[in-house]
Amino acid sequence: MITRKLLLTGIAVCALGACSTVNMPATEQTSPEQTSAASAQPAWSEFAQATLDEWFTLDPAMAVYQGAHQYDGRLPDWSEAGLARRVAFLRSVVDEARAYTNLTPQEALARDHLVAAARRDLFWIVDADRPHRNPGFYIDGGLDPNVYVSREYADKPTRMRAMISFFNAIPDAASNIRANLRTPLPASFIKLGVAGFGGFADYYRGDARAAFADVQDPALQAEFKAASEKAATAMAGLASWLEGQRAAATQDYALGPDLFARMLKETEGVDISIDELEAIGRADLKRNQAALKVACAQYAPGKTIPQCFDKLNADKPAEGPVAAATRQIPKLTAFVREKDLVTIPGTEQALVRESPPYNRQNSAYIDPPGPFEKGIPSIYYISPPDPAWSAEKQRDYIPGENDLLFTSIHEVMPGHFLQFLHSNRAPSLISRIFVGYAYAEGWAHYTEEMMWEAGYGRGDPGVHVGQISNALLRNCRFLSAIGLHARGMTQAQSQKMFQDECYQVEGTAEQQAARGTYDPAYLNYTLGKLMILKLREDWTATRGGKAGWKAFHDTFLGYGGAPIPLIRQVMMNEPQPRAVF
Repeated sequence: MITRKLLLTGIAVCALGACSTVNMPATEQTSPEQTSAASAQPAWSEFAQATLDEWFTLDPAMAVYQGAHQYDGRLPDWSEAGLARRVAFLRSVVDEARAYTNLTPQEALARDHLVAAARRDLFWIVDADRPHRNPGFYIDGGLDPNVYVSREYADKPTRMRAMISFFNAIPDAASNIRANLRTPLPASFIKLGVAGFGGFADYYRGDARAAFADVQDPALQAEFKAASEKAATAMAGLASWLEGQRAAATQDYALGPDLFARMLKETEGVDISIDELEAIGRADLKRNQAALKVACAQYAPGKTIPQCFDKLNADKPAEGPVAAATRQIPKLTAFVREKDLVTIPGTEQALVRESPPYNRQNSAYIDPPGPFEKGIPSIYYISPPDPAWSAEKQRDYIPGENDLLFTSIHEVMPGHFLQFLHSNRAPSLISRIFVGYAYAEGWAHYTEEMMWEAGYGRGDPGVHVGQISNALLRNCRFLSAIGLHARGMTQAQSQKMFQDECYQVEGTAEQQAARGTYDPAYLNYTLGKLMILKLREDWTATRGGKAGWKAFHDTFLGYGGAPIPLIRQVMMNEPQPRAVF
């Protein structure tokens, strides 16, 4: 999983779409009336630049996470008026961008990508109503100051001053959040909010201060402490308020089948019936279960599937997961180079750290720098088990060596870390800054199976079980999302599915079932992977099959974060974008 915010202001006209070409169908013929109207338009590059500037004026937290530090210290306006301005702007982007028809192929792709990004945000803000229903909208939307703490883009006093501005904006933001969230809320949403807001309060007072304790400026330290204390108090108040909502908590987390199907269309360009979608997910689950049966027969002969997984999970890395992942990354990088699977651009690094307490709802994630950061490493975070759990449950939660291996593949090499090395260098700035969920997670999940197919592990059945374990986790996310939001599945039933059908330990299953209630799009791991696998099959069919993998990977990643149906349209020279599995 990635935490990188997906949007950023633009700075270079060339990067907005006119400096390279792609194989894309010619744009439609324009009528004289359209030609006349187009003559009154600003040039595409000017429109795109102005759009991006306004986008990030309205959402500066996204810009900061991409390395546009002229926005440091600012938060989005989460008042009702601010949300309304953002919605009106996004709607204008869709309407005005669509009016551009006489474009180069590169510009046409950028236009379609921009429209897709605006429609995606509109769905979450308007249709799903996340600002009023889901604390995750704010937890993921700008309250995390980690960019100032962990990225050494400037000296510490400069970053402290940015954080002071950030902290000073938190109390008003907290007031808006409390005013916006409409109770009663689902129990899992309350738990997410209490952990997130309460975790921020602890972080603002604790690790955030400790990170700058060596700055020798008493006046700045006093100002920093005072601002962070006010921000922490505001976050603690939100957490306390949500804690008080537990008695009235509901189980009303489902989008419903119609809205769930709309989510797929509006956020990923996947127009498909839920029945067909579920059949695709079931088929892939069965494929991986069959592969697991064969691998376990070699890895743990005579044992049941649960006993096979017990063996996998019992092989804990002796030095702990953070040190083990640090050891794994150079080996993975060497293998990718040896097999010439994909280009590794640049010299950037990925460092491994334990995740901060406020962001442990995911077992592992990476925070890559944005395209405007220079010389900043990515941070691969691994979450420890919840200390409130029993000792046995905590031990079960720590991944086995081969399970962790494929998490490192997913997050770092050749997964997200490599993916963002490419997207940060994409010729179109729009492709660098608008990175979709299915594109990002689909690629990272795809690389797990691809590395096994390429020979990583030299046929070791234990390694294969580790790969399939991760695939099954994503299979159950896929089916859980459908079940929870379109089939009436309860959270307890989701947890049972993760344990019984995908062989996940209790702690992981509980966490994943809860995540599915407030992250209905977490089916995008498998959704994106299956679209990429099908695109690879179709594209390489006339380009040497497996010998064409590197060219496929480099070409695919070269489009940055565009929705996969749009990338398919370009790569396969098809008349319309479409999702193919």
